[in-house]
Amino acid sequence: MPHQRISAAQLRAARAWLEISQEELAVKAGVGRRAIADFERGARLPYDRTLEQLRVALEALGMKFMFEGMRGIGVVDERSVAANGEE
Repeated sequence: MPHQRISAAQLRAARAWLEISQEELAVKAGVGRRAIADFERGARLPYDRTLEQLRVALEALGMKFMFEGMRGIGVVDERSVAANGEE
């Protein structure tokens, strides 16, 4: 069964919200900066393993990815939700 993959737009939005560079995310996720740069500009789709590493790293920083079926539709800062007492 296919699994949900974060989109390039979700990745860019999460990085922007967290104010982290491609290089910082690459280090946290254990992936190459070029893989992030290429994905964000639509040059190539990373391996599933790379996308999962990026997702896990961003989730560890408090981001939650939203999906509609298999399509990525948004990203939420879980830290803000928790601070406001929302679930």
